[in-house]
Amino acid sequence: MSRLQLALDVDDLDASIAFYAALFGTAPAKVRPGYANFAVTDPPLKLVLVERPGRGGSINHLGVEVAEPAVVDAEQTRLAAAGLAAVEERGTTCCYARQDKFWVQGAPDGERWEIYTVLDDAPASPAPAGCC
Repeated sequence: MSRLQLALDVDDLDASIAFYAALFGTAPAKVRPGYANFAVTDPPLKLVLVERPGRGGSINHLGVEVAEPAVVDAEQTRLAAAGLAAVEERGTTCCYARQDKFWVQGAPDGERWEIYTVLDDAPASPAPAGCC
């Protein structure tokens, strides 16, 4: 299963959690200090909220969550062949999860896209602004 990821910077995490829980009709899948994510079934969406007071309402980054590392590898190969450079991160800890991922380089307007799979939950994470 793949799903689109949308990571948003928010001013007030609690207010944002309440809003998006009502909007999508589901509770967050994970809440940590300054961070929350929702695994929305319909539409298939991983919504990530990163608390960054004063920067609320902006896109932090975009991504595609895939089911397994083999899909990450296949997508990285496909995008490299299309001339899109990638920055690989394997076994990295980000957003309170251990992940295999890569960042796509070359979006025309500078958007940050990642293709990733979650390997395991992580009790701690680098500061959300550093990885997200």
